[in-house]
Amino acid sequence: MYIAMNRFPVAKGSEAAFETMWAQRDTHLRQVPGFVEFHLLRGPAADDHTLYASHTIWRSREDFEAWTKSDAFRKAHAGLAKKSQDGPSLYLGPPKFEGFEAVQEVMAN
Repeated sequence: MYIAMNRFPVAKGSEAAFETMWAQRDTHLRQVPGFVEFHLLRGPAADDHTLYASHTIWRSREDFEAWTKSDAFRKAHAGLAKKSQDGPSLYLGPPKFEGFEAVQEVMAN
Protein backbone atom coordinates (compact mmCIF):
# COMPACT_ATOMS: atom_id res chain seq x y z
CA MET A 1 0.00 0.00 0.00
CA TYR A 2 1.14 3.56 -0.79
CA ILE A 3 -0.35 6.75 0.65
CA ALA A 4 0.09 10.02 -1.21
CA MET A 5 -0.67 13.24 0.65
CA ASN A 6 -0.58 16.90 -0.26
CA ARG A 7 -0.85 19.55 2.45
CA PHE A 8 -2.51 22.83 1.54
CA PRO A 9 -2.26 25.97 3.71
CA VAL A 10 -5.61 27.60 2.82
CA ALA A 11 -5.97 31.30 3.55
CA LYS A 12 -8.41 32.20 6.35
CA GLY A 13 -11.84 32.90 4.90
CA SER A 14 -11.19 30.73 1.80
CA GLU A 15 -12.07 27.38 3.39
CA ALA A 16 -15.58 27.14 1.88
CA ALA A 17 -14.32 28.02 -1.62
CA PHE A 18 -11.51 25.46 -1.31
CA GLU A 19 -13.87 22.69 -0.17
CA THR A 20 -16.39 23.54 -2.90
CA MET A 21 -13.67 23.50 -5.56
CA TRP A 22 -12.62 19.99 -4.50
CA ALA A 23 -16.19 18.71 -4.16
CA GLN A 24 -17.11 19.87 -7.67
CA ARG A 25 -14.06 18.60 -9.53
CA ASP A 26 -13.92 15.41 -11.54
CA THR A 27 -11.05 13.47 -10.00
CA HIS A 28 -10.85 10.80 -12.74
CA LEU A 29 -9.60 8.44 -10.01
CA ARG A 30 -12.25 5.71 -10.05
CA GLN A 31 -10.99 4.29 -13.35
CA VAL A 32 -7.26 4.44 -12.51
CA PRO A 33 -5.57 1.06 -11.94
CA GLY A 34 -4.35 0.69 -8.37
CA PHE A 35 -6.50 3.47 -6.89
CA VAL A 36 -8.10 2.46 -3.57
CA GLU A 37 -9.59 5.58 -1.94
CA PHE A 38 -9.39 9.36 -1.54
CA HIS A 39 -10.07 11.68 1.40
CA LEU A 40 -9.91 15.46 1.71
CA LEU A 41 -9.01 16.29 5.31
CA ARG A 42 -9.48 19.55 7.20
CA GLY A 43 -6.82 20.03 9.84
CA PRO A 44 -5.95 22.60 12.44
CA ALA A 45 -6.52 26.32 12.01
CA ALA A 46 -3.73 28.84 12.59
CA ASP A 47 -3.97 32.63 12.70
CA ASP A 48 -3.63 33.03 8.92
CA HIS A 49 -4.68 29.67 7.44
CA THR A 50 -6.42 26.33 7.84
CA LEU A 51 -4.40 23.24 6.96
CA TYR A 52 -5.98 20.74 4.55
CA ALA A 53 -4.56 17.49 3.21
CA SER A 54 -5.54 15.32 0.28
CA HIS A 55 -5.01 11.68 1.25
CA THR A 56 -5.01 9.06 -1.49
CA ILE A 57 -4.45 5.35 -0.96
CA TRP A 58 -2.95 3.27 -3.76
CA ARG A 59 -2.25 -0.42 -4.14
CA SER A 60 1.44 0.40 -4.80
CA ARG A 61 3.87 3.25 -5.32
CA GLU A 62 4.15 2.18 -8.96
CA ASP A 63 0.38 2.61 -9.42
CA PHE A 64 0.57 6.12 -7.93
CA GLU A 65 3.52 7.08 -10.14
CA ALA A 66 1.72 5.79 -13.23
CA TRP A 67 -1.27 7.97 -12.27
CA THR A 68 0.95 11.07 -12.06
CA LYS A 69 2.08 10.47 -15.66
CA SER A 70 -1.41 9.85 -17.05
CA ASP A 71 -3.85 11.98 -19.05
CA ALA A 72 -6.37 11.48 -16.23
CA PHE A 73 -3.93 13.15 -13.79
CA ARG A 74 -3.45 16.14 -16.10
CA LYS A 75 -7.22 16.52 -16.58
CA ALA A 76 -7.94 16.31 -12.85
CA HIS A 77 -5.31 18.89 -11.92
CA ALA A 78 -5.93 21.28 -14.83
CA GLY A 79 -9.33 22.14 -13.36
CA LEU A 80 -7.83 22.96 -9.96
CA ALA A 81 -5.18 25.26 -11.41
CA LYS A 82 -7.73 27.13 -13.51
CA LYS A 83 -10.15 27.64 -10.63
CA SER A 84 -7.48 28.85 -8.23
CA GLN A 85 -6.40 31.51 -10.75
CA ASP A 86 -9.88 33.03 -11.18
CA GLY A 87 -9.48 35.26 -8.15
CA PRO A 88 -7.19 35.82 -5.20
CA SER A 89 -5.19 32.75 -4.29
CA LEU A 90 -6.81 30.33 -1.90
CA TYR A 91 -3.38 29.20 -0.74
CA LEU A 92 -0.69 30.80 1.39
CA GLY A 93 1.93 28.67 -0.34
CA PRO A 94 2.31 25.72 -2.68
CA PRO A 95 1.05 22.31 -1.62
CA LYS A 96 3.60 20.08 0.09
CA PHE A 97 3.70 16.48 -1.15
CA GLU A 98 4.42 13.56 1.17
CA GLY A 99 4.45 9.90 0.08
CA PHE A 100 4.38 6.93 2.43
CA GLU A 101 4.82 3.20 1.91
CA ALA A 102 2.96 1.02 4.42
CA VAL A 103 5.23 -1.01 6.67
CA GLN A 104 2.54 -2.24 9.06
CA GLU A 105 -1.24 -2.60 8.79
CA VAL A 106 -3.76 -3.28 11.57
CA MET A 107 -7.35 -3.97 10.55
CA ALA A 108 -10.58 -3.96 12.54
CA ASN A 109 -12.00 -7.42 13.27
